[in-house]
This record gives sequence, structure tokens and C-alpha cells, in this order.
Amino acid sequence: MRDAVSSFEIRISDEILDDLKQRLAATRLPQQIAGTEWSYGAELGYLEELLAYWRDTYDWRAQEAALNRFDHFTTRIDDQRIHFIHQRSTHDHAVPLLLMHGWPGSVVEFTNVIGPLTQPEAHGGDAADAFHVVAPSLPGYGFSEFTKTPGYDTQRMAENFAVLMSRLDYPRYGVEGGDWGAVIANSVAILDAEHVLGLHTTMPLAFPPPGHDPKDLSEREQADLADLADFDQNGTGYQKIQGSKPQTLGFGLNDSPAGLCAWITEKFHGWTDCDGHVENAIDRDQLLTNIMLYWVTQTITSSTRLYYETFKSGRVGIVGAKVEVPTGVARFPREIMRYPRKWVEQSYNVTHWTDMPKGGHFAAMEQPGLFVGDVRKFFATLR
Repeated sequence: MRDAVSSFEIRISDEILDDLKQRLAATRLPQQIAGTEWSYGAELGYLEELLAYWRDTYDWRAQEAALNRFDHFTTRIDDQRIHFIHQRSTHDHAVPLLLMHGWPGSVVEFTNVIGPLTQPEAHGGDAADAFHVVAPSLPGYGFSEFTKTPGYDTQRMAENFAVLMSRLDYPRYGVEGGDWGAVIANSVAILDAEHVLGLHTTMPLAFPPPGHDPKDLSEREQADLADLADFDQNGTGYQKIQGSKPQTLGFGLNDSPAGLCAWITEKFHGWTDCDGHVENAIDRDQLLTNIMLYWVTQTITSSTRLYYETFKSGRVGIVGAKVEVPTGVARFPREIMRYPRKWVEQSYNVTHWTDMPKGGHFAAMEQPGLFVGDVRKFFATLR
């Protein structure tokens, strides 16, 4: 049956792991101008250390076993195999929660929050705040297999995830997302508003209102917009490449683990609240496990195609529509896109807003406690 849901276990062959070690051992590192550190991109010293750790010390089998502690499934939607973690709470009153990652993330982002969300009482919380978690790998990412037809943009993914939640017999559910997951969550909340209880997001999108005067903004809001302008000018080169020539890029990233590691790690360094060292924000093994999901499945090329497809279609959630379902915003200070609240309220029905003390773009990975606490707090108002 095409709509069947099948259990799934992550099991990577020894041949793939042996090949990875051989490629890492044969890495040709580039030269770097002394004293430039991360200003030209991924920093040579750190990458050399990280690649050596990946080759000699990192234990995929231990990470694989840790991932397999969750309940994994696959199903076919829109002629695509969709992989997802479906971790049900033991509490019947739990709220179903569709939890979505972006690029260059994966379901690895959620490994430290699934337990507290599904069994809060085992993690210092209240059983009344329990969730059934559905965390899919985006189509073209990880174990969801590569996309095989053009046009697989965020809107199409949102349509598929609405089907997934219906297939799992969840007539009412919450959605949460960051990065592309935030864009997809916006679309799910609009196109399936009849079934969406509420939207929680760490990256709300917004536009300036007509006739807006920058002087009406607070100093912090002006600083946020200055950071956003700097990011647009100096930090979006990857978007231009992935949004125009993803296939060309794929020849390098799919063939070289060092290249893939550098491409992804540079984003984690720049987008986390890490004070200059990525491991101040996330664990080294967690970083490499996230990268492994792209390597062992060979989905880096199809993952970057999401930029091409979405930029070409222009179908991005809040464009031409407003999210009317109750919306909770967790605003982390190092999120790469931070808009004034008044702007956000034009695009969303904001009923909850939290200014976080620390954390960045990969909120669930960087600050799982703050992330879980805010998700619980917001949905407690909707249960």
C-alpha cells in the first residue's frame, strides 16, 4: 500500500564507513593566510582538528545506536519516501507536535528535546505538558531520500507534511520549526489551519510596514536590522550558489567529506551563539552526526536544491497570506534573522513572545532547556 507506514532502523554498512575513513585519510587541506581565522570562511586549524577527530576517534556506531533509541518510520507521500521520528508520549492527553528542521540541519537537532517533550515528568517537567513528537527528515534530506522531480519547494513539503499528520490520525496538532522548517511551518499553519492548533517558531519572517520610519524602532531593533543587513551583504553567498547552481556544488560536497564538513561547519560557527568557537554551543559528536546524515545518504545535493526550487517558485508561506492560528515566538539573540515585533505581528497572530537570554539559529540543539520550556509554555495556553 502506497500510504503504509513502515518501521525503520538506521543501519549504515561497514563499506560506507570504511570508504569515509579512506577519503578522510586522503584529504588535501587548502592553504590559509596567517591570522585570517574564520574571516575567509572555514578556519584551517579547527577543520584540521575536527577532520582528524572524525577519522580517528568519532564513533558512528555509538551515535547510530543513540539515534535508534527513537522510533523511526517511513512512508510514501507524493511519490517520495519520507522518513520521520514518531515518538509517542505515554500520556493520552499529549498534543501532537510536528517538529521541523532546516538546512544544514537534520533530525539530529532534536535528539536532546524529544525526551523532555514526550515525557516531561522524567525531565523535571509536568506530565500535563506532554507531546507526541513527529520529526520528519525534509524531502531530499537524510533518510527521506533525494528528490527526483523538479518543483519540490517548501510549499510542496508543507502539503506533504499535512498529509503525514492526517495519515498518523492527528486531527489537531501543533507545528514548530526553524530555518526552512520555520518557512514550512508557516505554510502548514496557513494551508491546514483547520487542523493546526498553533504555531511555535524561532525564526518568524516579516516585512516592513508601508511608510515605516526606522526612528520608530528601539535601539535594539535597529541593531537587529543592521545585523540582518550585514548578513544579507556578507553571509548569503551560500544561498546564491545553492539557489542557482546546486548541482555543480554537489559534485564537490558529495565526493569530499572534508568539503562537506567545511561547508556545514562554517554555518554552525557563524549561526550559533558560540563566542567564536562552535563547540561552545554544540557538542562535537552532535555536529559530526548531523554531517554524517548528509554523507551516508548522499543527500547534500538534493538538500541544497530546496534553495533553487523555493527561490524559483517564490511560494513562501506568509507571502500574500497571514498566519491566523495562534503563534508563539521564541526570539534567540543570535538568530540570523531577527525582525521587530510590530513587523512580525503583521504576518502572524502572535499570542506569545519570549526574548531568550542566549542561543542562536539552531535553538533546540544549542539551548534545549530554553527551547523545550518555551514550547511547553506556549502550547499550555492552547491545550
